[in-house]
Amino acid sequence: MLNFINALPGAVVQGLIWSIMALGIYITFKILDIADLTVDSSFCTGGAVCIVMMNMGYSVPLSMLLALLAGMAAGFLTGILHSYMGIPMILSGILTQLILWSINLVNIMGGAANLALKNSRKVFRLVNLAKNDFSLLVLLGLTAAVIGVLYYFFGTEIGCAIRATGSNDKMSRAQGINTHFTRILGLAISNGLVALSGSLWAQYRGAIDISDGKGAIVIGLAAVIIGQTFFSKISRNFAVQLFSVLLGSIIYFIIYTAAVNWGLNMGYLKMLAAVIMVVMLSFPVIAKKFHFKKKVKGDTTNA
Repeated sequence: MLNFINALPGAVVQGLIWSIMALGIYITFKILDIADLTVDSSFCTGGAVCIVMMNMGYSVPLSMLLALLAGMAAGFLTGILHSYMGIPMILSGILTQLILWSINLVNIMGGAANLALKNSRKVFRLVNLAKNDFSLLVLLGLTAAVIGVLYYFFGTEIGCAIRATGSNDKMSRAQGINTHFTRILGLAISNGLVALSGSLWAQYRGAIDISDGKGAIVIGLAAVIIGQTFFSKISRNFAVQLFSVLLGSIIYFIIYTAAVNWGLNMGYLKMLAAVIMVVMLSFPVIAKKFHFKKKVKGDTTNA
């Protein structure tokens, strides 16, 4: 139990890092109502670009900005494949994911399966595994800023157009909205956030591996679903919905940390994510059925 308590700050830090990725998935899954599998590779793209740029002597902000732009380019490609080439969304994401895997390995990481940050103890990092307290403060400010920017953006005309596209594509087109453009922009923003999260993850660990990001879609969806199940009913305000994703990500990593500390085989961790999703997705249905049965029983008694 003591080990679990000591590991909690690290779990919260990891939850905050991955919450930015989960916010990206929220944009596609909840706002655009599509499943984008690009994220499994754009996460690694962001981390790899950030590490390479920092190793070349560039500043952390510039490295993270370029990582974000690289992720946006990946989302843009997926959007083009889907919107203008008529390829189904799931397949578009898979194709971009495969393209990115090769680019990450050969062009960005120089053929190495993993890439470490040079002089990691001396180089300034925004988040650091060895400094969880500092990292926690930085991430609280950064995630709040990301949520604030998203809240403002999706309240603008173009942001509302993206939300309208996800709600009703045909009606949006009838209102003169270019749904191809809004969908591509939404995918670009989504993958930009995922890559930004990847850049933070790479800094936190001081390295990036070609396999980093595999299964990211599952973790992101788990965070979104947990947040939606427990916190989204508080208010329909868009800011609350975004914060619910952040809290869902933190809860997921606390559960993850608890499972590891209590001896769960590491090979079962992806299954754990799937089980959490099954429980969260089925919870409203089970609760509704239980409430209905209870109500029927009460009516029979009164009769």
